[in-house]
Amino acid sequence: MHRPFPTRALLAQILLHAVLCAGPAGAAPAAERQGGGPGSQERAGTQEKAGTQEKAGTQKSAPSVGADPIKPDQPAHKPYLTDATMPDTTLILPPPPPSHSAAEAADRVAYNNTRALKGSPRWDLATADVAEGAAAILDNFACVLGSRLEQARVPALINLLERARLDIARATRDPKVHYRRLRPFIGNEAPICVQRSQALADSFSYPSGHATQGWAYALIMASLVPEKATGILLRGRSYGESRVVCGVHWLSDVEAGRTNGAAIVAALQGDPGFRADLERARQELARTLAGGGSPPDQATCAREEAAAKEPVL
Repeated sequence: MHRPFPTRALLAQILLHAVLCAGPAGAAPAAERQGGGPGSQERAGTQEKAGTQEKAGTQKSAPSVGADPIKPDQPAHKPYLTDATMPDTTLILPPPPPSHSAAEAADRVAYNNTRALKGSPRWDLATADVAEGAAAILDNFACVLGSRLEQARVPALINLLERARLDIARATRDPKVHYRRLRPFIGNEAPICVQRSQALADSFSYPSGHATQGWAYALIMASLVPEKATGILLRGRSYGESRVVCGVHWLSDVEAGRTNGAAIVAALQGDPGFRADLERARQELARTLAGGGSPPDQATCAREEAAAKEPVL
């Protein structure tokens, strides 16, 4: 008996089912990786996942870059840089250390040695430094500035940092996806300062997004308060080093993050909108600091000072 040919509606349902079952198109094979370095094992995953999953366990470390930090129901501002003015950080950064190189060995030594810091004040600082974004950065620089800055008192500064953060995120995402480097805790049970999660494991390591953001923000803040530049930059350095202490980044990830952050700030300086916002933030910050504020926590300040004197890298 002749079987009737399927109708168009039935064919559409079959096609839709096939697409859903096939999974995301264009997923990269596990063996497709450049740069070598620690963690030669590969994890399959899409580029989209790689670029967006920079999470530390279940802890919400920062406000969403898609929402305004003061009014979460409002969309975030646009980035400063365009396709034409955004530096190609994948080309600027060197590849991560190749396997069996001296730099890879140094990465492993740094990771292994810093596991012994668990339970120490430096470990506690690294845990606190998991938080990122403009609000967290204000807290991080409170000891250097001598005053805690509430977001509501410095809206121009928050606007400046959050807009720059969008450029920083883009500059970090592209090389992460390109190199697909695994994080140091993959394949071992050594302690890290955050909860292990699949999202964190599936995100890529090179360069460090925290180190990029911390150094870029430190450069911006140092230009706003030049008389405090030394302390601000020391804090920006130790903020990036916290990622090694935490166990979620290799030493060379953090070094690349500082180069990455500097490249973005250099490009931002050429943008008229950024320079105008920078000047507004400078005047606002000067007024706010002159008006005083709540003092920073002295125990936190002592911990930060000790970290600046004894770098882990």
